[in-house]
Amino acid sequence: MGKTISEKIFSQAAGKDVRAGEYVFARIDRAMIHDITGPLAIKAFKEIAGEDGKVWDSSRIIIAFDHQVPADSVIAAENHKMLRRFAEEQGILNYDVYEGIAHQVMVEKGHVLPGMVVVGADSHTCMYGALGAFATGIGSTDMGAVFALGKLWFRVPETIRFEINGSLPRRVYSKDVILKIIGTIGADGANYKAAEFAGSAVERMSMSQRFTMTNMAIEMGAKTGIIEPDRETERYLKKAGVEGNLEEWEWLRSDEDAEYFRKLGMDVSDLEPQVAVPHKVDNVVPVSEVEGTKADQVFIGSCTNGRYEDLEIAAEILKGEKVARGTRLIVIPASRAEYMKALREGLIDVFVEAGAIVEFPSCGPCMGGSFGLIASGEVSVSTSNRNFIGRQGSPEGRVYLVSPATAAATAIYGEITDPRKV
Repeated sequence: MGKTISEKIFSQAAGKDVRAGEYVFARIDRAMIHDITGPLAIKAFKEIAGEDGKVWDSSRIIIAFDHQVPADSVIAAENHKMLRRFAEEQGILNYDVYEGIAHQVMVEKGHVLPGMVVVGADSHTCMYGALGAFATGIGSTDMGAVFALGKLWFRVPETIRFEINGSLPRRVYSKDVILKIIGTIGADGANYKAAEFAGSAVERMSMSQRFTMTNMAIEMGAKTGIIEPDRETERYLKKAGVEGNLEEWEWLRSDEDAEYFRKLGMDVSDLEPQVAVPHKVDNVVPVSEVEGTKADQVFIGSCTNGRYEDLEIAAEILKGEKVARGTRLIVIPASRAEYMKALREGLIDVFVEAGAIVEFPSCGPCMGGSFGLIASGEVSVSTSNRNFIGRQGSPEGRVYLVSPATAAATAIYGEITDPRKV
């Protein structure tokens, strides 16, 4: 019996042949913390290793400031100061000059390669699986153990393989695909499973579109989202400047006779733009069912949909238009690099001329921390990944999740709008 890509990765990381359901003490290739989860991880590490303890391998740890940047409170500023000191003492690479959202920085800076086991103290670490790595979020205290040992216990997950075929219709994107999948399978439909995305539609997706898919695997309970590496993966990694390191890693793929927990097929040829309505990500409906819902705020950004390609999709719709009176449009690129590309290509001009507020790369309102929180009774139409109660501000507000195209169309009309009609 063959193996899935996830079983192969864990076999390498454990140094022995393993299968789904087995427990392994696996080697960690990269570990990431950010300004919210980092302080507790460091506290846990020091409890294990002592105040003067050294991390297992400083070259494999990355710190990124993204959730509360620039510091929006004295507490945040103190946390930043502590993280800077720890990074300097340990010799850890620290993106403390606001390079962007940790997940985007991790992939675009070449910190993730196919076949790696990558952990991050953030649930959306699973995004990196688009590069053919096994990437997953862990708790801050678990991260403390990783800092000390360089290894962590895992139960090798069973795999659900999603075969996604057909050609996406005009102005329908991977965000619509993953929302449709989550709505179909449910928020707990893939609990502790590896969500493996395959099929002709996935093969034709750009890496940006793939990142959106794997980013939201956690929203159906998956341990990771993963896509087998191919030429698109290689193209992206070469652009990230890691070509010389690619030879060190075996490009793994699932065997044809691999055993799956479940296989699900989907044809996207007639897929309508999708919307996750309050207050659950799996509460998904076609855009036609919620058209006309007033939007007080539209947010285009986050680690899910803040890349240049997402901004380009939105700008194509917004060019020459104006944001509706009574609606606020906030645009936040996912990283400094994506921001600069959008700036050079004139996309920032399009957004500002339309009436948007463009902010420097950060998580922004996605986690309800800063920049653009909504008030009671207000509606946010967002390209981010969660619409839980209080996620973007007041617990009495409502958040709808959409693609960048639907978000842009909504900003023009001030109400949820099918982007195919613009």
